[in-house]
Amino acid sequence: MKDLDDLRYPIGRFSPPASSLAGVRAAHIETLRQLPVRLRSAVSGLSDAQLDTPYREGGWTVRQVVHHVADSHANAYIRTRQALTEDWPTVKTYDEAAWANLADSRRLPVDISLAMIEALHGRWVALLESLSDEDFQKGYNHPESGRVNLAKALAMYDWHSRHHTAHITSLRTRNGW
Repeated sequence: MKDLDDLRYPIGRFSPPASSLAGVRAAHIETLRQLPVRLRSAVSGLSDAQLDTPYREGGWTVRQVVHHVADSHANAYIRTRQALTEDWPTVKTYDEAAWANLADSRRLPVDISLAMIEALHGRWVALLESLSDEDFQKGYNHPESGRVNLAKALAMYDWHSRHHTAHITSLRTRNGW
């Protein structure tokens, strides 16, 4: 069995990129564009029992992971819009674990959040592709992370997309699903 850190961070921990050049940002945006298809593929054909299996001991279920991605990326999209329309706003945090334990995250079909992610990413990607180099230097103040510019936020959500998809795909591989 893999150690806990391998299961918790199947693609490794987030490491900010050395640069935020346009080509690097384009690759991050492409990850966001592909997430709805990749996440849908990752859960395709899973039974309710499989969706309710934690990706690691003590971790969220596959169902909770999918709903978490929708919640997290909705917050990120709003933060992006705030950063573009306000001068370094202070954003609100939320208790991800508490949100994941709400009834909707534990019980609703994943298709609801998959549809939400598809629509959300359609708008988010279109917005990101419209931004100038200068726009990516705008950002927000995060109470826990400090100042985060949009280039770094984009890199974080590229990682976040791949990270949670890998939770599901690595569980499927380990369990032979």
